[in-house]
Formats: sequence, structure tokens, C-alpha cells
Amino acid sequence: MTATARTAPSAAAAAGPAPRRAGALLREAVRAALRLYLRLFHRFEVRGLEHYRAAGDNAIVVANHLSLADGALIAAAVPDQPSFVVNLFIARTWWARPFLALVRTFEVDPSSPYAFKAMVRAVRDEGRKLVIFPEGRISRTGALMKIYEGAGMLAERTGAPVLPVRLDGPQYSRFAYTEGVLRRRWFPRVTVTFLPPVRIAAPEGVRGRARRRALSDALDTVMTEAAFRTAGTGKSLFAALLDARAVHGGRAKVLDDPEDYAPLSFDRIVLAACVLGRRLAAATAPGERVGLMLPNAKGAVVTFLALQAFGRVPAMLNFSAGAEGMLAACRTAAIRTVLCSRRFVERGRLGPAVARMEEAGLRFVWLDELRATIGPGARLRGLLDARRARRLPGARLAPDAPAVVLFTSGSEGTPKGVVLSHRNILANCAQVTAVLDFSPADRVVNALPMFHSFGLTGGTLLPLLSGVPSFLYPSPLHYRMVPEVIYDRDATIVFGTDTFLNGWARFAHPYDFRAVRLIFAGAEKLREETRRLYADRFGKGILEGYGTTETAPVLCVNTPKRNRVGTVGRFLPGIEHRLEPVAGLADRDAGRLWVRGPNVMLGYLRAEAPGVLQPPPEGWYDTGDIVSVDAEGFVTIRGRARRFAKIAGEMVSMAAAEALAGALWPDALHAVLALPDPRKGERLVLLTTRRDAAIPALLAAARERGVPELMVPRELRVVETMPLLATGKVDYPAVQRLLAGAAEEAERPRLPAT
Repeated sequence: MTATARTAPSAAAAAGPAPRRAGALLREAVRAALRLYLRLFHRFEVRGLEHYRAAGDNAIVVANHLSLADGALIAAAVPDQPSFVVNLFIARTWWARPFLALVRTFEVDPSSPYAFKAMVRAVRDEGRKLVIFPEGRISRTGALMKIYEGAGMLAERTGAPVLPVRLDGPQYSRFAYTEGVLRRRWFPRVTVTFLPPVRIAAPEGVRGRARRRALSDALDTVMTEAAFRTAGTGKSLFAALLDARAVHGGRAKVLDDPEDYAPLSFDRIVLAACVLGRRLAAATAPGERVGLMLPNAKGAVVTFLALQAFGRVPAMLNFSAGAEGMLAACRTAAIRTVLCSRRFVERGRLGPAVARMEEAGLRFVWLDELRATIGPGARLRGLLDARRARRLPGARLAPDAPAVVLFTSGSEGTPKGVVLSHRNILANCAQVTAVLDFSPADRVVNALPMFHSFGLTGGTLLPLLSGVPSFLYPSPLHYRMVPEVIYDRDATIVFGTDTFLNGWARFAHPYDFRAVRLIFAGAEKLREETRRLYADRFGKGILEGYGTTETAPVLCVNTPKRNRVGTVGRFLPGIEHRLEPVAGLADRDAGRLWVRGPNVMLGYLRAEAPGVLQPPPEGWYDTGDIVSVDAEGFVTIRGRARRFAKIAGEMVSMAAAEALAGALWPDALHAVLALPDPRKGERLVLLTTRRDAAIPALLAAARERGVPELMVPRELRVVETMPLLATGKVDYPAVQRLLAGAAEEAERPRLPAT
């Protein structure tokens, strides 16, 4: 629908009351027959009908548009006969007439300047209820598409409530336009959900085109929230896997890696999880936290799901943290058993770390040896389990039960165990898919490790549960190989961090990213140099997001519909936030970010209380980040609260100081720390891998960019290598130790030369 329209009087209206009554009775009879058919063949379900009644007679009903039958489905769901706004030219086509005969129509001519006024009169003066599909076209992917401004303008002009309606199921029908994208069939399950009515309005003082855009954005937010609220998050991860198999087909191949280039289908994944899961269940207890020390590969995903199938909780160990780091994680989470592979230990040269962990009392179960002992009887039992997988313990777990334990990076302190529930992870997947279109027509390449929340949820579970074929690569540090894989797999979606994206770009051929349509960056700040490199060399934009392990992980993300460079996007649907003021911070619009929502963790496991879950107070999680949120909801990260130095009574961002050095010397790595200062409280020290770095050059760059000199480090140390975590982030505790060692060395008395 556009902002202009013209009413088209129906023949029944011109003929008088009797034909109108006869037409209404005929439509009601046809609708009753349609309801019976839908219930028998499509398991038709209508939810939230009380919201439809509460909206009143002059409401504006807005629905997502998935198929040619959408109008008939809504007509069959409601108790009265609302008017459906239909393009006049479509209404006259032969294929539309059978559907439109079931409903009252309000035909509009997009080329007429009088149509919008007619709709305003119909809603405001005549008290009519109009049903509008504000996308203006049928979705090609099943996801929400662009929202036109007409429905939002109509709601504001009339003051009528907006009633969101969410259709689910028609995208899989023969009446949808998703051929080649989704698996279509004759009798998909169909659900119509009515959500509470809302009122939308543009901000005060906004006029013209900006006002129309604000109304369109407000309506888009309403429909995005509806998409998330109606997503099925009240189940376990294993149940979600079984649902994905039912939707996309058991034969759909969704998981591959470079080990043998033999992709796994949903059926093979479920079967393998059942066979392996029963063997692991015999060696562990229900609900037990079991360590997973495996590379990014199909076997790791199958093992993860095998534990899920029988109600065990995988604890993802960061094997790059060394023996002591993994031992600390195991003690914190009260882990007794670790699943691993001898082949992986040999390839990764992890033998000494494993020996140290075994000495500390951890039991290792070697999966390659365990698989060799699985005989025909176990495989037959696995076939039976796979056929009745809905009865397995993991499919019947409560959605708020623990699903996985991840460990914080420890970039600024001791790592903690983060316990995420099934609902946490599924809610975050639903939040992301509500604002982005993932479909089986896409292809994902994921090189991020599964022990990182971005790699687990974003790179592994989100594509798998969406039916998107994924190719798992074992290491993001193979800068020459990852672009080759992206090219070879014709990847359309890529996940990375700034460090890895920059490394891949340096070795990639300009044609390697030809098929890519979405590149997501998270885990660390995206540098302008990286963004410009992808734009100039590959002609691709990067969508920056933000999240934490504790939020499963995504909180904000830029999207193709709503993207603002320099920000991390807008908050995902279902997330509440508040900003707490920070004393001494010059930017009064910024504050310390707290969030609450269905994706916020169950709680922490801490070293001082091993195995004891400590939930966030009243569900609110303190991110520890200083952020600002603009009038349109875009979030800008100012820095970590712990990474602000107090200099002469003013809070100075160390991240901003690092960004200044990064802009001046983009080919080097930089870290800024604070040391005590007797005069100003604290002072900034820059550690850099740039050999010719000098403070005068940094001061000149600050003056050129208008950066306050208070933000410029006055002390500089050149280091050979910068300590990094496996995710590419700077390892600040290691940098702190490096700085402390250098200071101690500088202060050590020297013997005179002889």
C-alpha cells in the first residue's frame, strides 16, 4: 500500500441492503467451510483473539504477507468481517478473484491522490476496521520485508490503534513465492496470532519526509516485535532441532567441514546424536556439566547435540587458554569429565595440557576411540531412538533448564562460567531472525570457535535451526585459507571479528567474496580501516553488532534495513535497557548499560563458589560498557567502564585512545592501560607493535582530528608481539603483566659495566 488510494464501490453496495445481507451470509458460509478445511488439513490455530476484540471497530490491522491466501486466512480467523485493503489492479486479476470473494474488500488505486483520504474517512468517520499488508508485496524468503509508510501515516492521522497480526505457515504453502528458498508443501501447519493493539506516532517536531520515515520505522518495530513474540522459544535445543528437521526436511544437508567434505543432513545429525548420546549418557549423570574440548567441526556439533539429546549440559572449554585456564574453568563449573579427540590433541599439540589436566583428576573420554566401539546393536538402538526422538529426555527438558556453560574471555579479569538456558539461546536466535532474513537459500561459512558465544549461537546454532547450510572451518587464523573456503562454498553469510576480517582481507582475492551478501562483525570494535577495506576491495559492507557472552550473545545489530556506520545498531526486540550515569564522564548522554530480556543468562558460576549458580539481580545484567543511544535507537559503544581512566577528575576512554593510535597506525596492534600518577591520579600508557611510533605524531593526529589532548597517552612502549585471546581481542591481563614486567625491569638497579 502507498500513501495514495481510491475507494472502489462494490456492486453489492450499489444494489441495496438485501444483496448486501445475502453477500454477507454467503461469505460467512464460505468462511465456515474454510475454517473446517483449515482445521482438518492444516491444524489451523488462532491465538490472541481477545486482542482483536479489544482493538475496537475502527482498528488498523497490520499483517506480514507470506502468500496469496493470507487474506482468506485472516478472514477465517476473525469473528466479524473487516475490510481488506487491496490494490485495484490486483483485485481485477483472474487469480485474485477467488480469494477476494471470501472477504470484504476496500479497493485502492495507488495512482490516485484521493485514496488515502478515503481510507482516513473509512476508519475515522465510518468506524471501519481495515486490514493492511504494509510490506506491499509477498515475502520471497518468509522474513519481514520493507515496510511502507502508508499504514503508519493512516494510524497517526486517524488516531486508531494498530493491531499486529503474525501469520506463520503460509510461507511453506503452494500459494507462497518461496520456491527454491523454503520447502513448500500442500498442507503446512498454519497459525494466526493477534498481538495487543498499540498506538504509533512520530516524534514531536519531525515533519515531511522524516516524519513519514519515522512512522514507517515505528510500524516496522511493531511488526518486528510481533515476529519475535510469536517465535517458539519455549522448548529445548534438541526439540528445536527436531522442529527444524520437520520444517526443512530430514534430507536437507545443513552441516559440513573440510575433514571429508561430506555434508550431514538433519536425519544423519539426529541419528548420530542419538547413537553417541546414549553411550555418553551411560558415563555421565542427568544434568551433569560435561566439558567439551573440540575444534570447530561437524563432530563437535554432533557431540554437543548428543549431550543435549540426553539431558547433559555441555561446558565449552577454551583450549587456547592453556592447561591452567581450562583447569580453572573446570573447577569453577564443577566439571569431572571432558570429551575430546586424540587426533585433535595431536594436531593441536595439546598433549602437555591434557597431561596436566589428567594429573589434576579430570577424566578424559576419547571420542574417536568411543566411536570405534559402537557396534550394530548400538546403531540399531540409535535408529529406534531417532524414530521416537521426541520421547528422549533432551526433547522434554524445561526451556529454562541449563543448556550450555560458556566461559568469559577473561580479557579484564578471572574468567567466569556463564550458564545459558535453552530459552536464552532460542530467544536470541528468534531475536536475530526477526530483524534479518536467514533462509535455506543462504550458505554460511563459520570459522569462529564454538567455545565463543558468537561462534556457538551466531555461527553454529542459528544457521542450523534455520535450515541454512553451514561450513565449519577449524581456525579463523588461517588467513589464506578462510577466503578460499568462502569462495569455494559460494558463501552468502560470513561471521567474523575485526581482527579476523582484516586478516582475511589481506590475503583474499577480490573475487573471493563475490557471493557474500551479509558480513557480520562482533566481539570487538570494527575499525574504520577494516570497513573501508571491504568496501573498496570487495564492494561489500560490514554489519557491526554488539553483545556479550551473558546475553547469548547478541544485544544490538545493524541490518540492511537499518544501518548506521559507527554504531552497533539498535537493540533487538524483547530487550529492555537502562543507562546509569557515570561520575566524571564528559558525555552526559552516555551511561553504563544494564539490560534485561529472555536472552539474559541464568547466572554466573564463580571460582569462589564452584558449581553454584548466581543469577543476575531481578534479571538485570550489568554489561560494564559505557554506551549512548540516539533518538532513533542506534547504540554507540564509548568503552568499558573498567577501561576508563580518571585523569584530573575527568573520565577518559582508553578505547578511544586506542582508536586514535589505530587510525594513525592501522597496520599495527595497540593497547592502552592506565597507571597511577601522583599529580593527575592516573596516566595513559600506549603499548604498540609499531616500531617507529612516537608521542609527537600521536599528538599531531589528535589535534588534526579535534581529539582532546587529555585522551592522548603521554607514555609509549613498543612491544614485539601483542598478547591476544583466541577471539582476536587484546588479552589485557597479559598486557598488564607485560607492562608491569617492563616497569620492574626499568626500575631494577644496574651494575656498572666492567
